[in-house]
Amino acid sequence: MPGTHKDYYQILDVPRDASAEDIKKAYRKLVRKYHPDANPGNREVESRFKEISEAYEVLSDPQKRTQYDQFGYVGDMPGGGAGPFGGGEPFGDIFGDIFDSFFGGGGAGRGRTRNVNAPRRGADLEMEISCTLEEVFSGVPKEVQIPRWETCKRCSGQGAEPGTSAETCSACGGRGQVEHAQRTPFGQFVSVVPCTRCGGKGKTIAAPCRSCGGDGRTRHRHRVEVRIPPGADTGTRLRMVGEGESGVNGGPSGDLYLVVTVATHPRFLREGDTLHVQIPVAFPQAALGSSAEIVMLDGVVERVTIPAGSQPGDLVRLRGKGMPRLRSSGRGDLLAHIKVEVPRELTERQRGLLVALAQEMDVPVEENEGLLEKIKGWFGRSEG
Repeated sequence: MPGTHKDYYQILDVPRDASAEDIKKAYRKLVRKYHPDANPGNREVESRFKEISEAYEVLSDPQKRTQYDQFGYVGDMPGGGAGPFGGGEPFGDIFGDIFDSFFGGGGAGRGRTRNVNAPRRGADLEMEISCTLEEVFSGVPKEVQIPRWETCKRCSGQGAEPGTSAETCSACGGRGQVEHAQRTPFGQFVSVVPCTRCGGKGKTIAAPCRSCGGDGRTRHRHRVEVRIPPGADTGTRLRMVGEGESGVNGGPSGDLYLVVTVATHPRFLREGDTLHVQIPVAFPQAALGSSAEIVMLDGVVERVTIPAGSQPGDLVRLRGKGMPRLRSSGRGDLLAHIKVEVPRELTERQRGLLVALAQEMDVPVEENEGLLEKIKGWFGRSEG
């Protein structure tokens, strides 16, 4: 069956000169929108997701992208086409053969063919994994479910129904490519184009597998257990070797990259390996000195000394009590920010004592004559 040319740049909605980073960003955006898990039972979305994955597999690989840009086709991609020139000769081959003729190459393009049935490595996968600050403080094991292409169990990746087998394409002899000769005023030139009979696969299947439709791979949800290391932060990439897409034609699987995102915390603020926390302190504690307890992210209680005369915003540093350092030993520091709290409501006696303190310190405050008389009485009784 003839293949159909696909514009991978159009599929990912990126220009042809897009950088590798732009391609990755576009891929992530589309995956979030068209992921089968977010659209259960929608075959159209599933087909679109497969198309997006196919485009990214080509454009994220420099070698495959170069081949695609030159020929409009990559031989190891399912459904590949005959290039943007309708089965004609790609310009790269024409010019290559011209230079061969003039400068003694003599190969007429034949050296460019390759075995399309050779084992090929599966594509790498990337997904986000969300963590709490508590989890990255101590380090925890987590389980994630990865949607990925796996070797079809029914046909063992052969693409044909059990009891049948794929046959070598009679048109290309299993190469997946055919040579087209063209006579020009400069002589005869030969270009290599994908075989239209087998779609560039090098084999034809009379009875495609009912599970995979002849592709040799099926979509599954795969469980992976990963250990989040202490000190991981947003953007930390964890590599799981061999947990990516399954290989083609018996090739090795790709890798899985998990990108950590850490949620904000209601009490602690993280800054690298330094932790910040506020300590609410009453005015007498700040003035006279005291201590406070901080329940850490792992449940351990740390005691903090509040120096006498502490001011709002003063810092108390607890060395080695912050976040673990991801790529080295030890921990950062914990910075406790003193927050002096002023009571909104006072008893009559409390107010009186504060007014007396204000008078002692010669600090102007609003006074109540009746209250001042009571204050004198209180102090009179205490002195007697």
